[in-house]
Amino acid sequence: MSIDILAYGEPLIEFNQQPDDPSRYLQGFGGDTSNFCIAAARQGATTAYITAVGADSFGERLLALWTRERVDTRHVVVNASAPTGVYFVSHDNHGHRFDYLRERSAASRYHHEQLPLATIAQARFLHLSGISLAISTSACDAGLAAMEHARKAGAKVSLDTNLRLRLWSLARARGIMREAFSLTDICLPSWDDITILTGLDDRDAIIDYLLDCGVELVALKLGEEGSYIATQESRALVAPFPVR
Repeated sequence: MSIDILAYGEPLIEFNQQPDDPSRYLQGFGGDTSNFCIAAARQGATTAYITAVGADSFGERLLALWTRERVDTRHVVVNASAPTGVYFVSHDNHGHRFDYLRERSAASRYHHEQLPLATIAQARFLHLSGISLAISTSACDAGLAAMEHARKAGAKVSLDTNLRLRLWSLARARGIMREAFSLTDICLPSWDDITILTGLDDRDAIIDYLLDCGVELVALKLGEEGSYIATQESRALVAPFPVR
């Protein structure tokens, strides 16, 4: 089966504090690349996921979720020696807060020797994020290797910056992401992420930086302003679709 979108990254189990009872948490699912896969599958794309989960009930729930959502799980590793990552969302008068239990999780222990190279080479697009590269050194090495292999095989690579400085230092993030940009065809940075990563605060200067890295298409996400879409040939601001 051909795959439109093959994603690599970290799935998480979510526990979201409920407003009517602060002691009650609703269990859900998270993980940026997992969400990406599910969203693409719901729109009709064939998708598959490269990751690892623990041999625990949370890993089983994630596998069941992807099966329901028509995301191919053939390349999901079940690690009996590591847990599935978990995070909690708490709410108060200052907003919401995230607390993670992801250190040494199954996904963070993923390494490049586990990559399904044949499947990567056959996919149309490989998608990953800054979090995919930040959760551990081995996961980072695997992600960069996957990007390089995809590009050599003719697949397009899509990268969402999704910067999380709780996971790595700014110096390491800048160095690794600069390398990742050089292996990226489609870059999906948010304004807050890319201004921190580049030190730039001008839209066109940011676009110039990414195109100079070798990116073919940039979709700079600007929140309520929409997205600034750019290639070497043209640039345009695309209005957002307002939602509540």
